Amino acid sequence: MKKPLHVTVLMDWAAIPDEDPDFRTPPKGSTTEYDVVAALRKLKHDVSVVAAHQDPAQLLSDLGDRKPDLVFNLTESFRDNRDYDKNITALLEMTGIPFTGTGTVGLMLCRDKGLSKQLLAHHRVRIPGFLILPSGKRVHVPARLQYPMVVKPMLADGSEGIANSSLVEDEESLRERVQFVHDRWSQPAIVEEYIGGRELYVGILGNSRLQVLPPRELFFRSDSDDGPVLATYRLKWDEAYRKKWEVTFGFAQLEDVVSKRVARICRKVYHVLQLRDYGRIDLRLTPDDRIVVLEVNPNPDIAKDDEVAQSARKNGITYTALVDRIVRMTMRRSEAG
Repeated sequence: MKKPLHVTVLMDWAAIPDEDPDFRTPPKGSTTEYDVVAALRKLKHDVSVVAAHQDPAQLLSDLGDRKPDLVFNLTESFRDNRDYDKNITALLEMTGIPFTGTGTVGLMLCRDKGLSKQLLAHHRVRIPGFLILPSGKRVHVPARLQYPMVVKPMLADGSEGIANSSLVEDEESLRERVQFVHDRWSQPAIVEEYIGGRELYVGILGNSRLQVLPPRELFFRSDSDDGPVLATYRLKWDEAYRKKWEVTFGFAQLEDVVSKRVARICRKVYHVLQLRDYGRIDLRLTPDDRIVVLEVNPNPDIAKDDEVAQSARKNGITYTALVDRIVRMTMRRSEAG
């Protein structure tokens, strides 16, 4: 880019600390919001911060006051509803302001886990057998689905609503967990066949041309019969719990032929679900090397310590360069129309 841009970083209102609304002071732990703002300032851009308030008119007014060249979109919800993330991008699309990350269509496809799985299956991407159970619907498990199964809230992110008890072995425990999801999360439950094997997280950068980053892996302790086998909320966010069960994150070591298949499938998923700029595909690699896609994450967390940033660093892309690349990709998309 020939000159610095005025970049407005748009984020959930709850992510903005009252004591440091401009993100001038480093927090105790790494956060996507602080890390992105700091990187943009390091790149000499003029940076402002805007919260996605409860009122769309206020959001439009705030953006109008700042007149940004680009919005770096870090929102995950609106009015505490994650299903409204696509509404924020729709609003941005109507303003004509370029914004980073996946657009409205891609967010809609990925947020509806049932629809995204149907689309992937149509394109011959292997997924777990699944069932959507809205509140009030009788639990009937088709014979094609096999136990054990995993019960999750359909609209949640970041392993929310996933615990060891989400893995069910029979219909009675399935009914109990489905009812818990309905009562606790007030949303449909998605029930998936449990897929054993290695859990991989594959970061991707790009649009028409994609760069697949080195896969990360969640390593479970192989000699434990009673330890966690799912990426639960507690496992993801509780370091002491991970230490207890000797669960670690690291880089996956894959045979070349398997690595190429993983990359090919992840590129396909990225295009089918219309991700943009950056994303992450979560999958399981079974003991017989079948690749099963579990989750597709548009606009994943990109804090310095998160999976995408670590994979980029493994590929020689510094964190500042990663943020710069996302900004440049967005501007190129905008200029191309």
